[in-house]
Amino acid sequence: MDIRIFAPHWGSNDLAPGVFIERVKAAGFDGIEMSLPLDAAQRDDWRARIADAGLLLIAQQWETVFHPEFDAHRDALATYLANACAARPLFVNTHTGKDFYTHEQNLELIALTGRIAREHGVPIVHEIHRSRFSGHPMLLLPYLRELPDLELTADLSHWCCACESLLDDQPATLAATLPHVRHIHARVGHAQGPQVSDFRAPQFAAELARHLQWWDRIVALRRAAGATLMTITPEFGPVPYTQSMPFSGEPLSDAWDLNVAMLRLLRERYAA
Repeated sequence: MDIRIFAPHWGSNDLAPGVFIERVKAAGFDGIEMSLPLDAAQRDDWRARIADAGLLLIAQQWETVFHPEFDAHRDALATYLANACAARPLFVNTHTGKDFYTHEQNLELIALTGRIAREHGVPIVHEIHRSRFSGHPMLLLPYLRELPDLELTADLSHWCCACESLLDDQPATLAATLPHVRHIHARVGHAQGPQVSDFRAPQFAAELARHLQWWDRIVALRRAAGATLMTITPEFGPVPYTQSMPFSGEPLSDAWDLNVAMLRLLRERYAA
């Protein structure tokens, strides 16, 4: 199975496209995961630049967070997903629904993503993320029972935060969830937040070990299923995900440096 590792655009949005793409190539990533502009010309420019650089593309949709009212959220979801699919990425990673929508409303949104995926011939996977329909294990499990083909992005750092634990007490939850994972966001969380300040620090050894254990299991499950490709995006984020000093606002760590360090760790761990 081929394992490809992607750079997040999140945190580097201030860089010009050419500068960012060169940074990604120099670090040794296989591709870019990003939210694409709604302007078709800008979207296609990004797509062409990424392809010309020999990089792969995973498209993101997270902007529906700005649309809490259900009808507006549904309309925005359709718009952003169609735009993402138009770029012909490997797949689209979407933030879908809200934890305060009804079960039926979230099912409607998931069904909408399925129709758009079939229309465009582009897979769409749903990210495990706080405040979305998947924001807590007990929110997600009913959807997995009803929708056995539901495909997920595993960002389990969010569940660490939501459950205030490293999920030691939820083996059945993980056993039900991990077979649905098709993409990994490789960020290390802890019981009080979705991102440790530096996963290389010895005080976070237990958190790193637990996340690696989950990722190893996902990779093993995909191999056993006969998958030919597994994708992973290190996704340490900027302030406020990266903790900062009071008053000065100085970040305690550099998110890009953490993502490159995680790239190297994953390359070594999953080398053929």
